[in-house]
Amino acid sequence: MKCAELMQLLNEYVDGSVDPAICTAFEQHLAGCNPCQVVVDNIRQTITLYRNGQPYGLPRKYQRRLHAALRRRWRQTHPSGPASS
Repeated sequence: MKCAELMQLLNEYVDGSVDPAICTAFEQHLAGCNPCQVVVDNIRQTITLYRNGQPYGLPRKYQRRLHAALRRRWRQTHPSGPASS
C-alpha cells in the first residue's frame, strides 16, 4: 500500500469500517511510514477531543485575529450585506 492509497481509506480505517483484508495492508504500511502514522494519530486525537466535548480556549490574541479575518472574508463575499465590527 502507498501513502495515497492509505489516505483514500483513512476515514473508513479510523471509523473501523474498512475491509479487514485492507486493514492488514493499512497497518503494515503504518508500521513503516512515520508521516502516515502522524496523520492517523492526529486524526484519532482530534476525534477523541471532539467526543469528550472539551472546549479548547483560544488565546485572546488569536481570537481577535480570527474574528478580524472572518469579518474581512465576510465583507469580501457579501459586499452589500451588513458586516459586524
